[in-house]
Amino acid sequence: MQKDYYKILGVEKSASQEEIKKAYYKLAHQYHPDKKEGDENKFKEINEAYQILSDKEKRSNYDKFGTTFNGARGGGFNQQNVNWEDIMGGFGGIEDIFDMFGEGFGMSRKKQKDVRKGKNLEVLLELDLESILQNQEKEIIISKQSTCSRCQGSGAEPGTSVKECFTCRGTGRVQEIRKTFLGTFSQYTICPECHGEGLKPEKPCNVCKGEGRIKKEEKIKVNIPAGVDNNQIIKVKGKGEAGKRGGEAGDLYIRIGIKPHKVFKRSGDDIYMISEITFSQATLGDKIKIPTLEGEKIIVKIPAGIESGRILKVSKRGIPHFSSIGRGNLYLQINIKTPEKLTKKQKEILEELKKEGL
Repeated sequence: MQKDYYKILGVEKSASQEEIKKAYYKLAHQYHPDKKEGDENKFKEINEAYQILSDKEKRSNYDKFGTTFNGARGGGFNQQNVNWEDIMGGFGGIEDIFDMFGEGFGMSRKKQKDVRKGKNLEVLLELDLESILQNQEKEIIISKQSTCSRCQGSGAEPGTSVKECFTCRGTGRVQEIRKTFLGTFSQYTICPECHGEGLKPEKPCNVCKGEGRIKKEEKIKVNIPAGVDNNQIIKVKGKGEAGKRGGEAGDLYIRIGIKPHKVFKRSGDDIYMISEITFSQATLGDKIKIPTLEGEKIIVKIPAGIESGRILKVSKRGIPHFSSIGRGNLYLQINIKTPEKLTKKQKEILEELKKEGL
């Protein structure tokens, strides 16, 4: 059965080359097999139609003789003659064609990573709430990949050298040819000999076996600024895992954990606490002592007639502002304690007060 290539692309027989190209781009993008609504057979048919109608000579022969002429026979298309430059231009450039075809054909647009770079590490450092009032230095011990002391990170036995990989000629990649239904493509993969490094030790180090690093515990000093908050991250550059064979070291990320306090509750740079007073203190007013994060006691004045639940503010007794001057505040919630048991005398006094309207 003869195929109607114009109908397949959805254009009139009188369509211009530009109209044919636009119709092809739209349909190829819609029916590409990698897409959710894709259809491989429809995609092949669209490409077949475009290969004929986009070529003036083939289109002329098709208009005269249909699909029986040599060059359109068999329902296939000449995969090797696909004009990828045209396709890329039609989809808005190289970015769209990569998105369309993905990395399945080895056409990754990602920048090649440095395979020698060490991994980043993250550790949790728990601190007491009181300790964050001042800048401090903490020493932590972590187990990680560290530079080999025998070869100084080169991976080569002392007295020997590191040479260019013979397989990839120092590029870290080798070319691989792949055949697909769209044609033959070449892609670059990580060199299996040097694992993407481009270099190989002439004689591997006896201690690290050519890695340039070994697993060991290491002490690291970390500066903790005052006012750090829970889950805050502090970055220590270059203190992650050592890179392979002299590669760049990763970074160390310190995640701060603030331990719960038995008296104070933190909210931002402010702290809150609860203090209970007696009925007489609430009625007559009083001065009470309360604790602070510094460990000292301060006096707070309770105004006469205060109601239970009222919050009093004590300025600049909270948490230091991180990376800036000043401190938060301390907020004191007053709760009036109602006694569960009374002495005989207390009952008599309260009865008298009751008679007086209190």
